Amino acid sequence: MNGKLYFIAITFLFLVYNLNAQDPTRFQSQIKELVQKEHQFEPGKKLALFTGSSSVLMWKDVADYFPEFNVINNGFGGSHFSDLIHYYEKLIPKYNPDYLFIYEGDNDIASDKKPGKILKEAKLLVDRIQRDLPETKLVLISPKPSVARWHLRKNYEKLNKKLERLANKTDNLEYADVWNAMLDENGQVFTDVFLDDNLHMNKKGYDIWGKVIQEHLE
Repeated sequence: MNGKLYFIAITFLFLVYNLNAQDPTRFQSQIKELVQKEHQFEPGKKLALFTGSSSVLMWKDVADYFPEFNVINNGFGGSHFSDLIHYYEKLIPKYNPDYLFIYEGDNDIASDKKPGKILKEAKLLVDRIQRDLPETKLVLISPKPSVARWHLRKNYEKLNKKLERLANKTDNLEYADVWNAMLDENGQVFTDVFLDDNLHMNKKGYDIWGKVIQEHLE
């Protein structure tokens, strides 16, 4: 497929998924705030951009974990892959990041989306990013385990296997496995790494994430 036809096909698929997605306008105020935020970057440092759902949004001190980089947090709480596709132009390409970390899929599974459908949306997003930002190192952060959603663990595990396989067969795409990093020796999710809602993480949880993600910044 030549470049023009490829672009048309990807654009069409974006429109189809946007039409079939949950109403993304529910995030308009969050997106407006992110777009209007001013960033002060230190010269000479590479840029790491984080985006995705509330586990990214609530990582308020993410920049402190990676002081050798300029860091942007473009997380918006409650989002799905389809929402990130919808707001793609506003949140990703204009920053031209050296590293791009995406956390989606958590809310997709909790909303009873099938892992196969989620994978299709992930592939659509990856294809667009790699076309627009070929020099950017893209990392998919695995949906995490949590006490609140532990009953859905089989579907999370299915999705994570699909995302990992996608990364293994795609150039310049990596998979950051926070799922297994948040399980104890018996394969149970740590219970002391969450806030009172047993879904969102406290500092212990983000410390685990920081170690996993650092491996992809080497």
